[in-house]
Amino acid sequence: MALALAFASLLLPGTAVAQEVDLDAFRSGPIFEEFGNHAPVEGVENFVPETEFAIAFDVAKRADPGTRNRGFESSARFINMHASYGAEPERIRIAVVVHGKAVHDLLDDEAGNGSHYMVTQLLDYGVRFIVCGQSAAAYGVAKGDLIPGVELALSAMTAHAQLQQAGYTVNPF
Repeated sequence: MALALAFASLLLPGTAVAQEVDLDAFRSGPIFEEFGNHAPVEGVENFVPETEFAIAFDVAKRADPGTRNRGFESSARFINMHASYGAEPERIRIAVVVHGKAVHDLLDDEAGNGSHYMVTQLLDYGVRFIVCGQSAAAYGVAKGDLIPGVELALSAMTAHAQLQQAGYTVNPF
């Protein structure tokens, strides 16, 4: 067993180095200045600013108390990142489908929800937040409990099917 572990470690050189992260390279903006940080990438050759984006994010994981939901923030990062390379805002359509425990991060409770401000800013920008009605029912969350502007769907599966029919692709990250 020890020999197998030693051999496996030889196959994965540099894993300790690969785990180091340099967040100093990341910046905010140009759309959202307080969240959605992204890193500039030199030498990008295949990005076309005129690309039409219709992206659905799937979020089921709840944020730790008092922090922003990383899945929600990914939508802001996508917008900031592409806008910084010249994508026109009207060419970026984003929907965030929320199910499971993450529905709690869309409650209209500013004191206990670290995502509230970010979600309201994203909603104001035109990002759609769609809550799974099945998850909402399971957790006793009513439409009136949600941040104003958040949509309620029959289910997350339904929301994804409808978004796909409207030309959205699911972002796997």
